[in-house]
Amino acid sequence: MKKLLLVVLSLLVAFSLTAATQNRNANKNANGAMNGNKSTNARRKPIFRATADQIKQAQAILKQRSFYNSDQTGKLDTATRDGLKKYQQAEGLKVTGTLNKFTLEKMSIALTDKQKAM
Repeated sequence: MKKLLLVVLSLLVAFSLTAATQNRNANKNANGAMNGNKSTNARRKPIFRATADQIKQAQAILKQRSFYNSDQTGKLDTATRDGLKKYQQAEGLKVTGTLNKFTLEKMSIALTDKQKAM
């Protein structure tokens, strides 16, 4: 009977230690993942955004080249993105459908000081 009690107590201690170790490792992994995300976000570059005036100018150029048929709204809507893709493909640029720095420069649209720094 004493042997059975000793075996049961040994197993309880072993399971307790295993559970404590797993819990400690899980906490380390969770904290490491959280810290990893923070450092990744800190290293991201600022997002390049075209101004409404730049979008209007681009829409006018796309309209002249028959890549865009809608109004010059200054908004980067689906029709504008489609026109930009056609323009980028025709000019040998990376086809993104966005008004990025390279596309603005190719269209000879002036960049803001903030955009030039990017």
